[in-house]
Amino acid sequence: MRRRLIPLALLAAVAISATAYAEPPTAHLVIKNRVFTVQELMLPADTKVKLVVENQDSIPAEFESYDLSREVVVPGHSSIVVYIAPLAPGRYNFFNDFNHAAQGWVVVDPPGQSKTGGRE
Repeated sequence: MRRRLIPLALLAAVAISATAYAEPPTAHLVIKNRVFTVQELMLPADTKVKLVVENQDSIPAEFESYDLSREVVVPGHSSIVVYIAPLAPGRYNFFNDFNHAAQGWVVVDPPGQSKTGGRE
């Protein structure tokens, strides 16, 4: 009886660990012709999100947001990953610091109301 309990306990621990380290949902943001192709990026509330910012231009851009405390250069024809901590419902501004005309918003709706724009 004791031999069965140990493997079951080990299996339960592995299952809990796998759940704790599950990959967060991914959202995509594209920079093309020096502007963001999505002006409003919809994200779920209270959820950590992996944001992939792809720069399709040949010149560098900078994903910056005072609201999200992020500032990352995105070289031309490449992408970067930014993790966004769980956010409360609201609107969070972001912009290309190399072209201030390029701006957008992360929009976080209350749970159950989030749309899927930009999410996978």
